[in-house]
Amino acid sequence: MRTVSTDNSTNDRWNGLLDEHEYFLFDDYLPFIDKFVFDHENGGFMWNTDRKGQNITSNKRTWYDGRGIWVYSFLYNHFERNPAYLEMAQKTVDLVLKTKQPSEPFWPWSYDRLGNNLYENTPDIYGNLFVAEGLAEFSIATNNDSYWEKSKEILLNCVDIYDSSGYLYKLEYSPVPSFTHAERVLGHWMIMLRLSTNLLKGRNDVEVEKVSTRCLDALMNHHYHTEFNLMIEVLNHDLSHPKGELSQFVYIGHAIESLWMVMDEALRRNDQSLFKLAADRFKFHVEVAWDDVYGGVFHCLNHVNENRWLTDKVLWAQQEVLVGLILLIEKGNDPWAIEWFEKIYTYVIETYPLKKYGYSLWNIGGNRKMDFVEQGVRIENYHQPRHLMLNILRIKNIIENQKN
Repeated sequence: MRTVSTDNSTNDRWNGLLDEHEYFLFDDYLPFIDKFVFDHENGGFMWNTDRKGQNITSNKRTWYDGRGIWVYSFLYNHFERNPAYLEMAQKTVDLVLKTKQPSEPFWPWSYDRLGNNLYENTPDIYGNLFVAEGLAEFSIATNNDSYWEKSKEILLNCVDIYDSSGYLYKLEYSPVPSFTHAERVLGHWMIMLRLSTNLLKGRNDVEVEKVSTRCLDALMNHHYHTEFNLMIEVLNHDLSHPKGELSQFVYIGHAIESLWMVMDEALRRNDQSLFKLAADRFKFHVEVAWDDVYGGVFHCLNHVNENRWLTDKVLWAQQEVLVGLILLIEKGNDPWAIEWFEKIYTYVIETYPLKKYGYSLWNIGGNRKMDFVEQGVRIENYHQPRHLMLNILRIKNIIENQKN
């Protein structure tokens, strides 16, 4: 077990964790993306690629390209001013910006290698928000305020769409077969909050600050269910709780992810009481989500009182826990977070990296026991590098803090 307990060898252990994170980012992940997934000619990420690096199709998606812009801009801004990173972000920006039709409210769901709409699925608000997230970080990389302004414009437009009386989101993970479209979704507030935080770290803006405050209120006061102390995924348009089974539906991976984002926004605001509240709720959600039998966290609780879970495991849910744990360790050397980091990180490293099967990268999901399946059809280009980059930066801070 990779322990980070506090004794005389703590620094050596953190240095070992740093080396391991840097290996998975710089030696395992980025070379594979560069060689097999990124389209160096046209920009964008060919996500439909198998474990061997063979492109099943050369199709691209707004979700993944917007996220990819953020990843390579963040690399450029926080790790190395490598012109290759900036070029990859720039080419993807150029591709993405030409795919949206001015008459359409949303970026297309997917497009071919050249950016032609494939009309594969109904586009949604998330695509717009991920493009905006990418542009916000890209504005820093290029020192070009127009991209920041474009990101803000997309955010405010998404808020207007979200607030419209006829807005419905196709909830493909609904636990109720008859309920297919939602008016208010925790995941929407989560992404709008994260985007607002990133924009506000660049400059003060009254309109964006208002969006951030609305997101915090929705997440911490409305999606939170006082009966069982968990955050439910779906609300009515007026932010009231739905009736029936949906009032018991906790997409707990989203809840965990949103709570570390609330903690990060609390730090930006220097709001200690908000940070503590989010931290306490984060801890409870992690403990509830933990699988005592096989390890790891579940990502979906379909019914709280009936204790009805989806038992498959997804990588992103584990990584969002790890991001929150390292944040708690960095900011307060939290003993609970140290204990849980040991447990979850050990499980993740023993379970998800594909090196033991002869492949690069990490497995993105599977059944409860994470039994290995040879064929893969999608390359993760966001949660994996984001988790590694954010935690590398925080681990470096932890190491530095322990020197002082």
